[in-house]
Amino acid sequence: MIRILILFQFLIAKLDSFIFMGLEDINAFYYAKNFGRNALPKSYFRMYFKKLMEYKKTVDPDLLQKRVDYYLKGNKNFQIPEAAVAVKDFKKTKGTGYYLDLKEFLHYFNPQVKFAYHFGDELHINPYPTLFKARMLEVDNANSVLFKLNKRRHFKWVEDATPFGKKNKKVVWRGRAHQKQRRDFVEKFWEHPLFDVGLITPKQNDLPLHKGFMDIPSQLGHQFIACIEGFDVATNLKWAMSSNSLCIMPKPTCETWFMEGTLKAGIHYVEVKDDFSDMEEKVTYFSEHAEDSKEIIKNAHQHVAQFKNKKLEDLLCFLVLEKYAQLSGQEDYLRFKS
Repeated sequence: MIRILILFQFLIAKLDSFIFMGLEDINAFYYAKNFGRNALPKSYFRMYFKKLMEYKKTVDPDLLQKRVDYYLKGNKNFQIPEAAVAVKDFKKTKGTGYYLDLKEFLHYFNPQVKFAYHFGDELHINPYPTLFKARMLEVDNANSVLFKLNKRRHFKWVEDATPFGKKNKKVVWRGRAHQKQRRDFVEKFWEHPLFDVGLITPKQNDLPLHKGFMDIPSQLGHQFIACIEGFDVATNLKWAMSSNSLCIMPKPTCETWFMEGTLKAGIHYVEVKDDFSDMEEKVTYFSEHAEDSKEIIKNAHQHVAQFKNKKLEDLLCFLVLEKYAQLSGQEDYLRFKS
């Protein structure tokens, strides 16, 4: 039975790596894969942990430390928060995806080890170190520890075979507009000939700003993909930066595991003012200067490449939790010997 479960996980991982946009988009597959992994015996996690530790020896330690310290800032010790939950007591509460993303790495820690976490889009800062999906930039956000949460929705990549110069010279955006900045953006460019933007929310069908759903392959036919923040980061930013289109957006105000805070205007994306007043001007310029556009796209691809190595990403997730356990003074935190 154990061998069958391990073979099941191996086959799923192989299939998932070869299908465009991944089988993760299919609910039945996603839940079978992830809940199935949680049901695997201790020997499976011991084996994978050993592989991660062997892999760690091959990775530049400075690269690992830089990423880990970016997600969990500083090296100051802290007391385990009262709100922290022990591994043995961790249960699904808000958001199945969030639960599965954290549970995947709790298998490597002893049952008594505790972590404080928050699931959801909220950006508040707790008075104690807490695992969050996102955090605000340009504030004292050290207590918001970034973890790779809700990754099924956020960490998608595309294979885009169409060169920038062959794409439609327009800006595309589809989404919901529960936030003022998105509504302002759509209202401003709803009828503009250089823009194909609109709302997709069903309950807003009666509004003139509604244009209906547009799938990702269709959006990739445009030179510019607008990435407008919602409750936190722009969800489409990750796949847009992996495409041959230009990301165009105001300066990010928050970040996730994708390290949006390290993105530079004119290097990784085209930056516009918060009120979008210079957006038409930027679109015209970069449409006419293909070499400048291609350089930004190349840099965007290089940023994305950091997150495409699953084994490296898994190792970093573990290391962030390990640093949390160490700084909170939790002894004998590892379930397996490294």
